Amino acid sequence: MPKQILKRILYVEDEPDIRTVTEMALNALGGFNLEVCCDGFEAVKKGPGFEPDLMILDVMMPGMDGPSTMNALRKFPELSDTPVVFMTAKIQTHEVEKYLKMGAAGVISKPFDPMTLAQDVQDIWDKQV
Repeated sequence: MPKQILKRILYVEDEPDIRTVTEMALNALGGFNLEVCCDGFEAVKKGPGFEPDLMILDVMMPGMDGPSTMNALRKFPELSDTPVVFMTAKIQTHEVEKYLKMGAAGVISKPFDPMTLAQDVQDIWDKQV
């Protein structure tokens, strides 16, 4: 059975500058199709219709943080098994372990290298499928 190819990513980040750099890195360099959201509430509105292969969520966002956004998105049957990657500056060992225990497929640290971000995401994906 061939591996599923990663194409569609739901990306949620509240910081405009980080959002722009990430979007360029994943879209232009990685060739991924992105649905970009500025907060968890927007992700809950757009995510189910977009049907992403993978979701990348900022951890610290106002209103609805990354873990809360993941839990809200998981309530939709079409997103209940979609892998989630948290993107965060909070990457101490115990914090990363906490995210993985929550069900995250991986954690990408901020700051990240825009030139390697697409490959970092692909590597996490490849471990899942």
